[in-house]
Amino acid sequence: MVNYIKRVGTTYLPVKDPEKASLWYQEILGAIENYRDEMKAILDFANQSFFLVKAMPTEHIGFKDANGRIHFSLTFEVDGLKQLEEFHAFLQTKEVILGEIEDRGHPGYNFVFYDLDGNIFDVWSQLSPNFNKG
Repeated sequence: MVNYIKRVGTTYLPVKDPEKASLWYQEILGAIENYRDEMKAILDFANQSFFLVKAMPTEHIGFKDANGRIHFSLTFEVDGLKQLEEFHAFLQTKEVILGEIEDRGHPGYNFVFYDLDGNIFDVWSQLSPNFNKG
C-alpha cells in the first residue's frame, strides 16, 4: 500500500464573522492572517492553513459521541505538561471557555477549549514523533 497522503494542509472552520474570528485566532493562538474578505479569512498557525469561513449562525465543529457528549474533531499539540499548563492558564486569563486538564488514560494530558463561535478543540501535552525530534 502506497501512502500518498503526507499531512493535513488545510482545515476549514465555520465562523459568524471572519474578521472578528481572525482577530481572536491571532490574539489567542498566535495565528498569522494571510487573506481576508467578507466570506473568509485565511490563517497560518500550528504548521497548517486554516480557513475561517462565514457560516450560518448555528454551525460549528464538534459532534455528539455515543454517550451524548460534545466531542472535538481537532487536537492541537504542545511540548509537554508544563506548556499545557501554561497554555491553559493563558486561556483562562483571556476568558476563553475551557475544560480542566485531565488524564484520559493514555500518555500525556489534555483539555478542551472553545473559540468565539463555539468550535471545540482539544489540546494534548504530547508532540507527534515528527515534531518531537528536538
